Amino acid sequence: MTTDKLRVLVRVDLDCAKALVATQGRVTSKSIHGLYDVMKRANSLTAGMTLELDMTRAWIEPDALEELRTCSRSHHLPAHVDPLQSEYRLSILAPDYAALLGPLATQAA
Repeated sequence: MTTDKLRVLVRVDLDCAKALVATQGRVTSKSIHGLYDVMKRANSLTAGMTLELDMTRAWIEPDALEELRTCSRSHHLPAHVDPLQSEYRLSILAPDYAALLGPLATQAA
């Protein structure tokens, strides 16, 4: 069961330059900005950090998931979040239902 409150746990392995950002709760186009702040901080810990964003225990709006996928493809956070456009090595573990929502959201548009 998810709640509206966004909860984030970050596990960092500095030796392997990897951070796991595990998210629970509801991720919306508004709450995603808090997630971006966490991602920026984790990415700043060491050069070449790999971020793995685990969304499997979260409920994520299709628009928010698409924002994250765009960040993953471009290797950058949105410019209004990170004006310096730092490089991000980001992978996303999305919830199972998100695979269904993506095509449905596209068809509705």
